[in-house]
Amino acid sequence: MYIYDEIDQALVDERVAQFRDQTQRFLTGQLSEDNFRPLRLQNGLYIQKHAPMLRVAIPYGLLASRQLRKLSGIASKYDRGYGHFSTRQNIQFNWPALERVPDILAELATVQMHAIQTSGNCIRNITTDQFAGVAPDEVTNPLVWAELMRQWSTFHPEFAFLPRKFKIAISGSLQDRAAVLVHDIGLLAVIGETGETGFRVIVGGGLGRTPMVGHVINEFVAWPHLLTYLEAILRVYNRHGRRDNKYKARIKILVKDRTPAVFAQEVQAEWEHLRDGTSTVTAEELERIRGRFTRPAYRTLPGTDAYIDTMRAGQPAFARWLERNVHAHRVPGYSCVTLSLKKTGVPPGDVTAEQMQGIADLADEYSFGELRVTHEQNLVFADVETRRLHSLWQAVRELGLATPNIGLLTNIISCPGGDFCSLANAVSIPVADAITRRFDDLDYLYDIGEIDVNISGCINACGHHHVGHIGILGVDKAGEEWYQITVGGRQGNDAKIGRIIGRSVARNEVAEVVSRLIDVYLERRDEAHERFIDVVDRLGLEPFKERVYAHLD
Repeated sequence: MYIYDEIDQALVDERVAQFRDQTQRFLTGQLSEDNFRPLRLQNGLYIQKHAPMLRVAIPYGLLASRQLRKLSGIASKYDRGYGHFSTRQNIQFNWPALERVPDILAELATVQMHAIQTSGNCIRNITTDQFAGVAPDEVTNPLVWAELMRQWSTFHPEFAFLPRKFKIAISGSLQDRAAVLVHDIGLLAVIGETGETGFRVIVGGGLGRTPMVGHVINEFVAWPHLLTYLEAILRVYNRHGRRDNKYKARIKILVKDRTPAVFAQEVQAEWEHLRDGTSTVTAEELERIRGRFTRPAYRTLPGTDAYIDTMRAGQPAFARWLERNVHAHRVPGYSCVTLSLKKTGVPPGDVTAEQMQGIADLADEYSFGELRVTHEQNLVFADVETRRLHSLWQAVRELGLATPNIGLLTNIISCPGGDFCSLANAVSIPVADAITRRFDDLDYLYDIGEIDVNISGCINACGHHHVGHIGILGVDKAGEEWYQITVGGRQGNDAKIGRIIGRSVARNEVAEVVSRLIDVYLERRDEAHERFIDVVDRLGLEPFKERVYAHLD
């Protein structure tokens, strides 16, 4: 866990005082709505359909138990008793009173948290792999690099008013679990020919109105030059990115228009003026940041545990949880555990204040007082002793967070949609609920196997529907809610944008459409291990389209 130094704390405290004054002036009529809007957005405060919404930063998804307890207290004291974890590894409160937001920010500051740069045309929360630092396939620990970039980007005057919002993701592992190919900038850690750590740089990815997979513009940037190279990218974007049309303002449009090759040349030319400048990373600076992270005091343990093997053999429910929710750890005798926030009947990503308290207690008992937020809207205990998995499973079951569905159809990613968001064309949560109830049979889920279902209530794609194996997008047709269906999308090393299968469908038909798609898959797969996405690649869209629209017609 990164621990603030005096500079970090001073910056956050000063921002709280500043925003308190700005809010007071707005409430007394001294600031107009137009003047207040950019100020509140810089502090993560939106005005949604029913009430303000506060988005709290969780840098690179890492949380301490004391911080989660504070979030629980805020949910109880200032909101309606719950919070929503988003696909940006942040948490959102949907019902705070505007005049109380400065008080919330003040409370957050006491546990080294804030809402800075969770909105606005700036560099947003930098995201990474939920198994960062403990993954067996890791090349380098991305948490240190994410923190380096956080400090570099926070309040950076040159990048405070970019043409549009800007998102960076970094993966330190061979297997990309941070969706780096669909970010404005994606970074993949690689080892150079001389054994030096560096980064493959991908630019121009993104979802939303114009979904694109990013382009590699540099195969290897040595670690001392990471920040100067990022500055070169952002300078080219700041100089040439459009500000006359917000729908064409993202860097992906600039890269497409100029072509990736030309954009890479422009970045290279800009980098020549920056590469040995003040943003060059030194070993001393890297060590300073690394030294601010606490480290788990791992014990020497055997790699396997006979008791867990016995419990697995005798308890099928526990065995399923081990299969889907427990993941490998680089240290023998430890495991990573995902807490599923996708229980039937609960909006994806929602957690009650009481659950937060319970999770914090379990983090202290089982995982060195830390947990992670995933971009798939779940939580992770990254450092659990394998021999204690059974007792943790029992405790997590009592909290309602042990659904063994990670990687399965009901592990749905969903934005809040039209129930809350003023931008949404359609609801997302009731659609997710209908699908989850339709497939609320673990035996059937396990037979279907690995599949990602993602839902967005509008074209902004906060639910990442473009990269779902099945993607569902809410659209407006003459004031009515309809849903466009895509198949074949994916994230990871082979990221791909899904393709639309046909005309949009009514809300009450979405769960049936998903069921029909699954029927085609189960009938046409070669073997039980062939995944849905593999069958789509092999057969194309036509068999799926025929089945869906034969039913609807």
